[in-house]
Amino acid sequence: MGAKVEEEWKKGSAELLVLSLLEDLPRHGYEIAKLIEIRSAGALHFHVASLYPLLYRLEKRGGIQGRWVEKPNQRRRRYYRLTTAGRRILALQRKKWLEFAGAVGQIAGVQHA
Repeated sequence: MGAKVEEEWKKGSAELLVLSLLEDLPRHGYEIAKLIEIRSAGALHFHVASLYPLLYRLEKRGGIQGRWVEKPNQRRRRYYRLTTAGRRILALQRKKWLEFAGAVGQIAGVQHA
């Protein structure tokens, strides 16, 4: 598959992935990027440099809220948490993703495992 197609799929699912990872607890950008890579068994890579603009957009829209945290002997990090509005956005995106994946699966003859 071409890299361009993979990039478009990644862009289309990035917000859903980030919101999903913030559903249970606050995380910082580097942790989010690493979890995406780990949980996808290396299939998905989000560079922190491309992830932060998405985090800023989500924060501006009210879907997440960030706060700076300083810990001894560590650099200052911005932790993001899901807001009530973010939970609504996540629920809607999950619904739309299931509809989309189901439609693609039907057309392509692919069954979800």
